[in-house]
Amino acid sequence: MRTTMIVCETLRDEFLFLYKDIGLKANVKWIESGLHNYTQKLHDRLQEAVDGITDCDRVILVFGRCGDSVLNLKNGNFEMIIPKADDCISLLMGSDERRRDYSKEHAAYYLTEGWIRGERNIWVEYLYSVEKYGEETARSIADMMYCNYRTLALLDTGVNPIGQLMEKTREIEKTLNLERKVVPAELTYMRELLTGPWDAKRYEVIPPFGVVGKMPENI
Repeated sequence: MRTTMIVCETLRDEFLFLYKDIGLKANVKWIESGLHNYTQKLHDRLQEAVDGITDCDRVILVFGRCGDSVLNLKNGNFEMIIPKADDCISLLMGSDERRRDYSKEHAAYYLTEGWIRGERNIWVEYLYSVEKYGEETARSIADMMYCNYRTLALLDTGVNPIGQLMEKTREIEKTLNLERKVVPAELTYMRELLTGPWDAKRYEVIPPFGVVGKMPENI
């Protein structure tokens, strides 16, 4: 089975760990970080990646649905596997339910090495505001934008030493008045996504020349 995997750069470390650990043989296409806040741009970039695939039997999208950016994606002469996960955080936490429960209890903003490295995250936005408006105004903007968050949740996937993420986020905690908490993550959902089986409750399997539909509300 000739397989191509389209992978979010934010998940690079976890994906490459699993790719080697499982011993996968597949073509890989990377989607750059920073598009999660722009649903249409992310959709267009994903469609561009799908349209460029030839000589393939199966495409696996190593992505969450990310604001329905995958909605109406059209595939070619191959099946396409998409996880029924709200976003990449759910992939790393094992399920949407666990992410939602933790977010509700802790009012959490999530970070991993991947998010710190390339994503338009909470700290990147704050530093941009400081540069553009000055520190006092930037703090006021941050207070308004992130007033609903109390916790800076650092996902420990076991791939990178959590100590280095703790060090990188020390200033974020102090400046934005968020309490850092290490949250155990897991790679079982991602591992299953890469290898199967693809249970209909957790994955959407799009047939050749199909279109990704809207995920039912009760999923």
